[in-house]
Amino acid sequence: MFKKILMPIDLQETHLAAKAVKIAIDEARKHNATIHIMTAMPGFGMPLVASFFPEKATKKALKELGLELKRYIAANFPNDVPTHPLITEGSPAERILNQAQKLQADLIIIPSHAQSLEQVFLGSCAAKVVEHAHCSVMVVKS
Repeated sequence: MFKKILMPIDLQETHLAAKAVKIAIDEARKHNATIHIMTAMPGFGMPLVASFFPEKATKKALKELGLELKRYIAANFPNDVPTHPLITEGSPAERILNQAQKLQADLIIIPSHAQSLEQVFLGSCAAKVVEHAHCSVMVVKS
């Protein structure tokens, strides 16, 4: 049923994803699926802001983020489950939705740490993904 699973990870708060990782591994094994683990580096959005940062700095930050994601995958995902790291830049919700569409993902498994209904209404990334995704979304509360 699920062949391509997209799982966004915030590398600043990996402890929030532990439960979601276990579920993603279980789903991948059940369906013989591949897990695409992604992280997003916040983008600068406006050219004025971006002009304060040299292009080299952005490229170096993306490279370091990629290495950190690969270390995370090696430490948390077993070898029998196919995984692919994805590094993006920009608004996390927008990047998740974009990657899901690009991959033609069957399922998005997203950790959520929204502690209250108010946080969800004020802009939870998970809420935005659920609202706009073209595929099924599983929100895993930590």
